[in-house]
Amino acid sequence: MRLLLMSDTHLPRRAKALPGELLERLPDADVVIHAGDWVDLATLDLLEERSRRLIGVYGNNDGPELRARLPEVARAELTGVRLGVVHETGQSRGRERRCAERFPDLDVLVFGHSHIPWDTTAEGRLRLLNPGSPTDRRRQPYCTFMTAAIEAGRLTAVELHRLPPRR
Repeated sequence: MRLLLMSDTHLPRRAKALPGELLERLPDADVVIHAGDWVDLATLDLLEERSRRLIGVYGNNDGPELRARLPEVARAELTGVRLGVVHETGQSRGRERRCAERFPDLDVLVFGHSHIPWDTTAEGRLRLLNPGSPTDRRRQPYCTFMTAAIEAGRLTAVELHRLPPRR
């Protein structure tokens, strides 16, 4: 199973559209995950139309229309991997401990908010992934997103993709 992970798209404020390289990967993904801060309904509609399966949550910048269609926390079992998605996890210091305590039933937690890519394991079991943002790099050198796979009930092939600068 192939996964495509993104967060903090902030359209159309931070960019006019999702990057082409990201859109080109949609047909290859079995599951697309968005960890909030969509900002516009058009991005949700586009990903719902083009994705085989979409798992998404709302973020702190998402208004009432997005909050009506998306949960604050999403959970799914994907071929034996217990996955969760949430927008905010708090400050980086102590994140692993807090998330392991809040989500003891998960194997993987995808989150966003900071626009800073993150890949750690909490207490040797909960994998924490933040794909960064494909449209707003903030203080990071690149805009980013992630891909991953699930094979034999395990998360594998986690890869951070750096996007070229926008023109």
